Amino acid sequence: MTLHFRALAAQAAGDGTISADEILALRRAAWPDGKIDPEEAEAIFIMNDQLAAPTREWSDFFLEALVEFTVNGTEPRGHVSDENARWLIERVSHDGKVESLTELELLVRVLEKALSAPEALRLFVLEQLEREVLSGEGPTRCGGELQPGVITAAECALIRRTIFASGGERPAGVSQREAEMLFRLKDRTLGAPNAPEWERLFVQGVGNYLQGWNGAKGLSRERAGELEAFMNDRTSHVGRFFGRMASTSASGFAQGLREVTFGRKQPMRDIATEAAGDHGVTDAERLWLESQIDANDQVDPLDQALLRFLEGGD
Repeated sequence: MTLHFRALAAQAAGDGTISADEILALRRAAWPDGKIDPEEAEAIFIMNDQLAAPTREWSDFFLEALVEFTVNGTEPRGHVSDENARWLIERVSHDGKVESLTELELLVRVLEKALSAPEALRLFVLEQLEREVLSGEGPTRCGGELQPGVITAAECALIRRTIFASGGERPAGVSQREAEMLFRLKDRTLGAPNAPEWERLFVQGVGNYLQGWNGAKGLSRERAGELEAFMNDRTSHVGRFFGRMASTSASGFAQGLREVTFGRKQPMRDIATEAAGDHGVTDAERLWLESQIDANDQVDPLDQALLRFLEGGD
């Protein structure tokens, strides 16, 4: 962390305010090398805690800087390390809860931008959102009605972004644990004046888990590191070939692997067959679905909407 950045951070933390000019100066001091280092990230959090009334300019800087640090602060870039995930959870936790909407937004953006993230981080975000719905308390309820057991439009949007995030357990798809969370929320909020978006989110989320294709799974952070090292090895003829075929990023390489596997073209009919098979609901999935529907001893309106969706109805 530069002396200039340290002085700016100390001043903002001291008087509890920060101007647009000071934020611009922080940007210039923090990004001369295109990176945010651990000391700068910690200082930004301290400033955020000290500001009496954060401005929109500050929140934008806070989110941009800390997403960059958390997602790209360690190699391989784009894959959140266990250390960064633990640091982020500790930093936003106040007695185990996230109290700031900006901090909750930070967590969701990290999952959206990351190619992979530790399971603990994703589960922490989902636990926060589920707690807010059931308790009626939390940052998504600021300025709104504090009514427990009701799902707001803001919570629908955050849940949707989290379960479909690229850094989730099933990138761009809903996992079984996420689908079970949707069922728990459904059962606990039946008959409540929920946001209109909730039914669509429930049906699409559970439907995605049951009918989604698992063929394009994301890479783990460890595997991405191995592949990136392979890509950067210009002594290997195969490495040079992949270097021309795709960018050296893990996402580009993953895309290449979906088309080429160790120099052999993967037949498109195999991919189509796999996708078609995954689209159907298996016997195991049917048993799971029955157990979830039976949990509240009724086939409620949202269950009916889900079943119509799975049957191909309107």
